Amino acid sequence: MIISDHVREALTEFGGQAPFDHVVIDNFLVDEWAEKLEAEFPAFDDPLWHQYSNAIKVKKVCNLWNLFPKHTYQAFSWLHSTEFMALLSQQLSIPGLTPDPGLHGGGWHIHSRDGRLNTHLDYSTHPKLGMQRKLNLIVYLNSKWQDSWGGHLGLWQQKPDRKAPGKLVKEIVPRFNRAVLFDTTQDSWHGLLPPLVCPEDETRRSLAVYYLVPAPEGTDPRGKALFAPTDEQQGDEEVLQLIEARAKVKTAGRED
Repeated sequence: MIISDHVREALTEFGGQAPFDHVVIDNFLVDEWAEKLEAEFPAFDDPLWHQYSNAIKVKKVCNLWNLFPKHTYQAFSWLHSTEFMALLSQQLSIPGLTPDPGLHGGGWHIHSRDGRLNTHLDYSTHPKLGMQRKLNLIVYLNSKWQDSWGGHLGLWQQKPDRKAPGKLVKEIVPRFNRAVLFDTTQDSWHGLLPPLVCPEDETRRSLAVYYLVPAPEGTDPRGKALFAPTDEQQGDEEVLQLIEARAKVKTAGRED
């Protein structure tokens, strides 16, 4: 098992927190595993990355299993395992929970200086499996990270009168070996703002795994993330058109 012994107990704190159900778990991985995964993390200029660079998202990602080194491959495999699914399902009382073996939207994520991720809702229905996205698990692998560099994961409540983020309720520092698990079905607006101010030779690194359930009747069919403009981007037609294109499976790829 790659996760620490206290994770089972920590999961009992999931839920009942604003602005939507979540839990922050420090020392999520066994120390040895956290160190190995950080050591295997590729450099920002490695050619394996897929890059996003636009007004709403500046980051790089990789979800190709055949490119993962030994320990990273094993870690993702365990986080998709029957054993871990049983733990999550039991502790969170979520029947039918299953991983996405294709790591759609998951895998390695990396941000450098000026990296950003506008506030958004994740896709609601998996575009290929037809299941509802239920949980996000993020594990940070930045042993040298300093709070002053930013990169905090923000959690926003939704405005009562429309589908848009309202008040920023919580910011979570991306400390080394810290995991964040949250429910993505509760108008779960989250993002990474303002842009990072870390040194040029430092990066914000994380692993991301998403878990699915059979889609309940009436589930939003949206298969891509729905982004929100920042206050400065309000009324900017180019940004609004980008957001509209990114929210549709057929047009999202043209805007990456």
